[in-house]
Amino acid sequence: MKKFWNWFHDDSGGRVLRLEGPIDEDDFWGDSVTPQAFRDDLMAEDGDITIWINSPGGSVWAAAQIYTMIRDYPGRVTVKIDAIAASAASVVAMAGDTVYMSPVSMLMIHDPSTIAMGNERDMEKAIETLKEVKESIINAYIAKTGLRHNKIAELMSNETWMNAKKAVELGFADEILYENSEPEPEDDGVTVEAKLFSARRTDRAVLNRLRMEAGPAKEEPQEKSRAEPGLPAIGMDGRTETGAMPYEILKKQLDFLK
Repeated sequence: MKKFWNWFHDDSGGRVLRLEGPIDEDDFWGDSVTPQAFRDDLMAEDGDITIWINSPGGSVWAAAQIYTMIRDYPGRVTVKIDAIAASAASVVAMAGDTVYMSPVSMLMIHDPSTIAMGNERDMEKAIETLKEVKESIINAYIAKTGLRHNKIAELMSNETWMNAKKAVELGFADEILYENSEPEPEDDGVTVEAKLFSARRTDRAVLNRLRMEAGPAKEEPQEKSRAEPGLPAIGMDGRTETGAMPYEILKKQLDFLK
């Protein structure tokens, strides 16, 4: 029996489902694999389950049934996206009580599409069907994200690709796998004081450097009243008497002395 899902147990004995590859309508609805077969596997055991998804999408009808079956499952469902959950696969992901994404995974949502043929009336009918299908998908996204209807409709129309961070920000996922959730330690008073001391030392070093480049200063107390002893006098034109030190540079370095 060809399936796009596989059940197994992890090291702790928990139930794990892997959905990999296209969610193919032919396989899902054909003689060999049916919705009932998926339901039988799902309900074969009880307890919480983890679903890993790596799928580019596929049949919206198959995804709709998987979504409904998972939502109807009595145990807790954790969804983990390890690579991609696009198109119909993103709908399945919304069935999880908690949705995790690998930091390198992607989630994509877009408008549904179909192939139609026939007369004008057939084309109109196909368009109406697509509109209703989109509304049904929007319902799943709203239930998970809480976003406004118009916002989700716009994201779908624009074929929106989301990395893990963006998916969490928009509510399509809850957390990022392997992310360190511990907050960064805040600077204490000692650290802050050390940084301030270091900054003052840097300013003093720059000031001394400027002082050396300017050369010895002449005694003009009236122009040095606000300067440190030994600093060159500053003229009204913004330069020292030797013309070697622009006033604006010196002023910035002396601000902390005022």
